[in-house]
Amino acid sequence: MQVIQDPAQFPHLGNAVVTSGTFDGVHVGHQQILRRLQETARHSGGASVVITYWPHPRLVLGPPLSHSEPLNLHLLNTLEERSARLTEFGVDYLLVIPFTREFAGWTSEEYIQQILLRTVGTRKLVIGYDHRFGKNREGGFDYLSQHADRYGMMVEEIPREDVDAVGVSSTRIRRALEAGDVATANRHLGYQYPLTGVVVKGRQLGRTIGWPTANIECPEPLKLIPARGVYAVMATTAAGTRHAAMLNIGVRPTVGGNLAQTVEAHLLDFDGDLYDQPLTVQFVARLRDEQKFDGLDALKAQLALDAEAARLALV
Repeated sequence: MQVIQDPAQFPHLGNAVVTSGTFDGVHVGHQQILRRLQETARHSGGASVVITYWPHPRLVLGPPLSHSEPLNLHLLNTLEERSARLTEFGVDYLLVIPFTREFAGWTSEEYIQQILLRTVGTRKLVIGYDHRFGKNREGGFDYLSQHADRYGMMVEEIPREDVDAVGVSSTRIRRALEAGDVATANRHLGYQYPLTGVVVKGRQLGRTIGWPTANIECPEPLKLIPARGVYAVMATTAAGTRHAAMLNIGVRPTVGGNLAQTVEAHLLDFDGDLYDQPLTVQFVARLRDEQKFDGLDALKAQLALDAEAARLALV
């Protein structure tokens, strides 16, 4: 898949089959649209194109960071993760449009003419039943259908019943993750929720008690971190090796007070240096809440139980 982040650099295709949206999570509802996109592209012999936006529109149009009620925005995917999911679906092109206030002010007619027709060369547009575009969300399926002949472009709307049948939304997935319910989130996503970051040095307390951990620092501040607790995860190193692991999200109440929240993974049956390297974890199951223990011996005993529980969950 070719990823293009400057519309001026996009090759005019002339026979493109296109869909557009934020696609945060690329969940099973989005996948309904992507399957239809790919099917239509195969039948027409055209290239499949996904148009998305970065940064997230709510980040641009929401209240300023100095506002008394700051924007509560958490993303299921970084742009890189979104691109990876779309690549797995066999999409030919991903056009990432820089979302600005100026772009948000475009009318639906400007969007159609400038992006869909002149930039991409759209022959057919596949959209979800509630898809809106243009200033004040003025454009939609009815508008497109009424002017399809003038545009020389066919439009297909995925029926509401087809999308709603899967009973999923990005909001529903976020709520599940915020509650630590990774099983529900994964079911709605159609894959295991990932988190990628760089391994940085922490206080190295785990090493002193025989349970060294990789302290993962996520570079995307808007990426949603699941609820505090202990999880069974699969970890993938920069070398591409995969390891069963247990992961703690929390403030480590047993070893101190008022500590900042960390994301720390202990890779089972692994011995190596991961510092300053990227590490990706995929959440498989939640094992327990974070809790405070009566000393390090009690903590070590529980970590041994957690390791066994993680192995069982990852079989």
